[in-house]
Amino acid sequence: MKLMPTAATVDEKSARLRDFLARRGRLIVAYSGGVDSAFLAWMAHQALGAQMLAVVADSASLARTHLHEALAFARDHEIPVAVVETQELENPAYQRNDSMRCFHCKDELFTVLERYREAHGFDAIAYGVNADDQGDFRPGQQAAHQHHVLAPLVEAGLTKTEIRELARRANLQVWDKPASACLSSRLEYGRAVTPEALSVIERGEDALRDLGFRQFRVRHHGETVRIEVSPEELPRALTPAMAAAFTALFKGLGFKFVTLDLEGFRSGSMNQLLTADELLRGHS
Repeated sequence: MKLMPTAATVDEKSARLRDFLARRGRLIVAYSGGVDSAFLAWMAHQALGAQMLAVVADSASLARTHLHEALAFARDHEIPVAVVETQELENPAYQRNDSMRCFHCKDELFTVLERYREAHGFDAIAYGVNADDQGDFRPGQQAAHQHHVLAPLVEAGLTKTEIRELARRANLQVWDKPASACLSSRLEYGRAVTPEALSVIERGEDALRDLGFRQFRVRHHGETVRIEVSPEELPRALTPAMAAAFTALFKGLGFKFVTLDLEGFRSGSMNQLLTADELLRGHS
């Protein structure tokens, strides 16, 4: 009787990741400070020491809060880190904000990192895509494939839940950090990405953070703002006092209509507005 292979344990996947990283030579990790890239940068530092470098891509689409948190995590764990500027907002194809916006963003990122790699003598570039991301609508993965960027978390077979568990065991403060994509992902598709729109979104999200919310998105639909908060936090949002606070806050930022999404926060909710053809394009 042929035995079915058993699934790898989290510890086995962690060992597989460390072994993969240890054989990469001098490695750049594309680093945003989210749980995936932070865990990958930490593991790369454990495996390679000073032979690795976490590189943050800075532009108007990166919230200042997230930049400061990313740099603080690297400092706390003595991970070598550098910041480079990317210019995706100067690309008309990115500004257009269609379903392939993330492709143009990652294409710019990996072009800049490739130049940095060549100039500083690194052997490879890696980024923090995980095994769960493979079935999602993520055009940025196309750019990663075209630039031959390594995906160590995928190579190890690690899921988001497993990454969070390994980060928790390692006492990494990011283990339960809420997911957060770039500010441009808050704009409805077809609405131009501008520094002004991104600033409004960032100010709105900073204000929600100051109000004590933890998992949220400010979705920009032109004159209308759609606020998403986690289902666990919805009862606190659904009060007359909070409705008044939301209204004053977002009308002060220039919105005419202020709405609270009763489905609560869900990652990638803007993708629900895409057609089947647009979704297929993102997987091709």
